[in-house]
Amino acid sequence: MSGSGGMRGDKRIDLGDAVLARLEVKGKRFEIIVDPKLAWRFKQGETVDVRDVLRGETIFEDALRGQRATKEDLEEVFVSPDELEIARQILIDGSLQLTTEQRREFFEKRLRQVIDIITRNCINPKTGLPHPPARIEAAMTEAKILVDSRRSAEEQVSGIVKALQPVIPIRMEIQRIAIKIPPDFAAKSVGVVKRFGRITKEEWQRDGSWIAIIEVPGGLRGQLIDELNALTRGRSEIKILKQEENE
Repeated sequence: MSGSGGMRGDKRIDLGDAVLARLEVKGKRFEIIVDPKLAWRFKQGETVDVRDVLRGETIFEDALRGQRATKEDLEEVFVSPDELEIARQILIDGSLQLTTEQRREFFEKRLRQVIDIITRNCINPKTGLPHPPARIEAAMTEAKILVDSRRSAEEQVSGIVKALQPVIPIRMEIQRIAIKIPPDFAAKSVGVVKRFGRITKEEWQRDGSWIAIIEVPGGLRGQLIDELNALTRGRSEIKILKQEENE
């Protein structure tokens, strides 16, 4: 891999099925040609050898025009003279072009994450039950809500829920539940509860039974109750605390 000390190529490059990783710093642009799938895996933190990610051994200023980065620019911007390390830095800090297929897959993945979070954390205030995922997706389409695949699902949910409210009755809610589990099932029940929510108070009785108050996302309440009833064969005692009891 090399930069060329002042010489510029002028032959346009056909990327084929490869894409560009680009880093712009100090008013200069640096590009490398990479395998799209391996580069994406590298960006996601997977262990991938940079040598396998690269397509070709050149650092460019403008890859499509075949213009190589000059040695002077590389030395000015990057601490290490090792060009493999420079390529690694471009991959880590720079932007990665995505193929059309990757953009579609990434968008679909982010959409599913958003819908899953809303299903888990929101309820229909008229029924106290969560909306099915298909209903949430249909409402998002009706409200013309677009998920931003560049932002995390978590930071988008609050705004999306507000945008859904004119279309369907929905609100985010954390519910508090009081439970009492018989001794034979108490230990296993602790693990079940921790998968669904947060234990705010607990007490072990002399007979080995377990009493607890837990906070659960509204959309998961029904699943938690079903699992506890199945585990204890219907012998658990469960009470949904009223709002005034929560405060």
